[in-house]
Amino acid sequence: MLSGFKKFMMRGNVVDLAVAVVIGTAFGAMVNSLVKDIIMPLITAIFGDQDYSDLKWIVNNSELRYGNLITAVINFLCVGLAIYFLIVAPINSYNERRKRRGVEVREEPEESEKELLASIRDILAQRSES
Repeated sequence: MLSGFKKFMMRGNVVDLAVAVVIGTAFGAMVNSLVKDIIMPLITAIFGDQDYSDLKWIVNNSELRYGNLITAVINFLCVGLAIYFLIVAPINSYNERRKRRGVEVREEPEESEKELLASIRDILAQRSES
């Protein structure tokens, strides 16, 4: 049982996913700080109010609070922009420069669905035989 767990934990996918979660959490904290400490005060300087949680729209005695949604949308857009400009764009630029220099950029070929299902079938057939 422990050997199966060890084999599972040492698979590349699990380790890659764990690293991605840790880095994503740290990156998220950094971007949240950027939004909270820099972007929202700039918006406050322009529009005059930083606390959007009290923004509401009243319809038939029901309060629709949309202030937190505005903050979440701003945060989401900032995370997306930061990921694009700090991670995606530099990696794409790096790969383009490598292609121009003649260095082959290895891209994983995508398996068709039929090929993938056939390989799964073959693996299951091998396991059932042993």
